[in-house]
Amino acid sequence: MSDSGDSDISWVFYKDRPDWSDITPVPEDDGPTPVVVIAHSEKFEDVYDYFRAVLQKNEISERALHLTKDAVELNPANYTVWQYRRDLLKELGTDLRSELDYVESVIKQSPKNYQVWHHRRVLVEWLQDSSLELELTGEALSQDSKNYHAWQHRQWAMKTFGLFDNEMEFVDNLITYDVRNNSAWNQRYFVMNNHLGWSDLNVQKEIVYTLEKIKFVKNNESAWNYLRGVLLHDKRGIGGNAVVLSCCEELYKNRCRSPYLLGFIIDICDEAIKKGETNSIYCADRAIELCQALATKYDKIRSKYWNYLSENLKKKRYIENGATNNIHV
Repeated sequence: MSDSGDSDISWVFYKDRPDWSDITPVPEDDGPTPVVVIAHSEKFEDVYDYFRAVLQKNEISERALHLTKDAVELNPANYTVWQYRRDLLKELGTDLRSELDYVESVIKQSPKNYQVWHHRRVLVEWLQDSSLELELTGEALSQDSKNYHAWQHRQWAMKTFGLFDNEMEFVDNLITYDVRNNSAWNQRYFVMNNHLGWSDLNVQKEIVYTLEKIKFVKNNESAWNYLRGVLLHDKRGIGGNAVVLSCCEELYKNRCRSPYLLGFIIDICDEAIKKGETNSIYCADRAIELCQALATKYDKIRSKYWNYLSENLKKKRYIENGATNNIHV
């Protein structure tokens, strides 16, 4: 969106339009001593001076509706313009289908604009018709698969209108294309949480799926985070699933030293300590050793965190050993 270009060749200022002669424009008021005055173009000032005027009068007319379109063209993120436009649409009984087409064109020009996506949501709510939303958001995500606004709108439409049927296939295609796409992993969790559910069978399926992706790209934080999320729904905990433990130890045995693998094993050890279920593999000593390896070699940028965690584990080891000694005494 711009206030200059080829379209300005035929542009007629509102102040020069006979059908607007009854309106007194309202200039922007920055106060008596403005600190930083924004250098708006003459066209921008003209449009918004007349916009403020009709807004103050609360004018309900087709010309006011057309004015909001010019205002959006100059600043599609102006919330007040969109709100006034919605008021006009409702009062004038405007065809909302054509408005959907219009707002789609604005989204394509300004796809990361919260206000335009919110306007779209309101229209869909008014119409109670979500038939175009998955296609629209899918197109936006094909341009930028991490567009937060498109994902938010998609999730809202799915949850409100029950549009879950083919979403796992959609998500799987995105993950296959880019296994590090954290937004796609997040969407997968959204579908599980809100539609498929976390039955034990589904938990095990998701574990197998995620481990395959981890084996494909071992240093992928998105997949490791998803695995943690899935295991929240496993009653055995993070360290109680034999398939997960076997995969982690196999990766470690094959000299994988991904910080996410090492951090995961540390968490398994920590859970074992808290449950009083430590053994020769999952214990404080191993967790401390891995913390030190991360701090000095594999994840030095977060060395302070790993050192802090190591000190906490040493305290737990001291308490654990003390409790053991007391038992022997």
